[in-house]
Amino acid sequence: MGATDDPLLSPTFPLPFDRVDPAQVEPAVDTLIARARARVEDIASDTAAPTYDDTLGALGAATEPLETLATWVGHLESVATTEPLRAAHQAIQPKIAAFYSELPLHAGLYRRLQALADAKLAGLPPVRARHLRKTLDAFRRHGADLPEGDKARVRDLDVELAQVTTRFAQHLVDATAAYERVVEDESRLAGLPEIHRAAARQSAERKGLAGYRFTLDAPSYVPALTHLEDATLREELWRAYHARATDPEHDNRPLIAEILRLRREKAHLLGYPHFAALVLEDRMAKTAERARAFVDDLRARTLSAFEREREALQAFAGRPLQPWDLSFWAERMRRERLDFDQEALRPYFPAPRVLGGMFEVARRLYGVSLRERPEHPSWHEDVRVYAVHDRDVALLGLLHIDLFPRPTKRGGAWMNGLVTGCPPAHPHEVIMCANLAPPVGDGPALLSHDDVQTLFHEFGHALHHLLSTVEVRPLAGTNVAWDFVELPSQIMENWCWTRPALDLFARHHETGAPLPEDLFQRMVRARTFRAATATMRQLGFASVDLALHVDFDPTAGQDPLAFAHPILQAHTPAPLPTTDAMLAGFSHLFADPVAYAAGYYSYKWAEVLDADAFSRFEREGLFSPRVGDAFRNTILARGDSDDPDALYRAFMGRDPEIEPLLRRSGLA
Repeated sequence: MGATDDPLLSPTFPLPFDRVDPAQVEPAVDTLIARARARVEDIASDTAAPTYDDTLGALGAATEPLETLATWVGHLESVATTEPLRAAHQAIQPKIAAFYSELPLHAGLYRRLQALADAKLAGLPPVRARHLRKTLDAFRRHGADLPEGDKARVRDLDVELAQVTTRFAQHLVDATAAYERVVEDESRLAGLPEIHRAAARQSAERKGLAGYRFTLDAPSYVPALTHLEDATLREELWRAYHARATDPEHDNRPLIAEILRLRREKAHLLGYPHFAALVLEDRMAKTAERARAFVDDLRARTLSAFEREREALQAFAGRPLQPWDLSFWAERMRRERLDFDQEALRPYFPAPRVLGGMFEVARRLYGVSLRERPEHPSWHEDVRVYAVHDRDVALLGLLHIDLFPRPTKRGGAWMNGLVTGCPPAHPHEVIMCANLAPPVGDGPALLSHDDVQTLFHEFGHALHHLLSTVEVRPLAGTNVAWDFVELPSQIMENWCWTRPALDLFARHHETGAPLPEDLFQRMVRARTFRAATATMRQLGFASVDLALHVDFDPTAGQDPLAFAHPILQAHTPAPLPTTDAMLAGFSHLFADPVAYAAGYYSYKWAEVLDADAFSRFEREGLFSPRVGDAFRNTILARGDSDDPDALYRAFMGRDPEIEPLLRRSGLA
């Protein structure tokens, strides 16, 4: 294959997923890095009066092909990994990390950008001026003002972080895929609904096994912990899940300590007291102190209700509870006290109908339409590709939806913008992944209400990217502050609780009957069931994240898991075993050089925003085109083209208020 024929060097739209040759990945990256470095040298050595187009504009054009390739290959490695692809991904990670680490440390490039700021900042259009200011700030935060020796160490740290966090992610995928528990005695499955028994039976059959196969993927693990009456089996599964990636072949525990050490050293080298100070400077919270104050305030508002819920559940069970008992007894308590069984909803949420209803909600709110395009290439037969049009005319982009687990796919649910365009001339390309219970037999996949919310959540992220109109790519789509990025996703979940939206898709998969009103009312009443416990769980993760990136000293010889244990215990309604190794599977914090590290509080921060913003839809109309257009034009379309606080005020006319979240959670 000649260089000009290599789709990695000259990708088309849509991206040709079926033409990626792992053997060509590393050579393509080498070529693109060499081209980008040469262009950076041209920019830095230019002696003419600087303009935006020949500095930042040229820099963006130079790095875009490499950025697209890195995102594209990284995505494939997470959803359809093979040994050759994994090897290629591991080989390119340090090279890409080194290149991006070099940019803010390039003295000539930095001088050129400073010269542009001195000459043109006041006269640039607002979005370009913001791009220049943020770029210079980012260069400073990444060491542009450091002496040469320290710059070299920053480069080394970035490469090491890329390598070790990639290993963390791969260990977790491998450890999760390696576990299975086959149960041959069906009597041990007492309490497990038939749909989940059938799924476990089908899983065993596909492996050529007799009996019922359970894994640590959410569609298998969560129902087992929720419904199995066999406490011994629940405990076995819980302990396996909380020991993921601790076996000798996939042990993430030493990697956690190493990641924390590298992050701390980098922060200190750049003049920050800790890693949280480094990453939060460009977030809405600004400081670790403000993020921690937010978490502490919400904890104080939640604690008494949390204690009441803990005591009530233990009283209901009639005995002390262990962690593997909580979901089981909570579900029984919900059924008895609220006459509500979550599984009763599942027949009303066939996956194809849910997707159709989700698309219709977007059409009514934002004027977009989605049409399936099976002719477009993707990476697996389960994936569905949709063309997203603006009011049935302009193509905004393509959306790939991948719903079900595979051994070659990482767990969880996520969205990623593979291509950041500027429609209609340059459409976006977006992926949306989940790990939902797959179809059993010939019927459709039947989703839980939690699954429905997960899809709406990730679709909100996708819309944020697809509806972006920002011409400056680094400020477009979901390239926003981490504590703002969850607003567009979390606000979409609200429609899953409204009758008008549910009526668009919640119909029995066999009879077509709509969701019964009494079942809907019981679902709504159960929304705040143990809401304080759920809130404390999130606050526990946020607290341990901030503590690890503010207080923990990875050079003092302390075990990060032991350090985290009492913090997690304070937010958990049952005693955690001292052997709990949840952190070894905490990909949000450790599967990326930054990601949600020192930023897990963002989920609750954005919940304040989404509950408050949704109150405007409640007042003015759930499907009000006027409010939908306002949210689209002030939030979704604007990316990071203005400060998040200003964008939010443009939509609401004021700063956010916490009371709507407290009311929604039953904590007011």
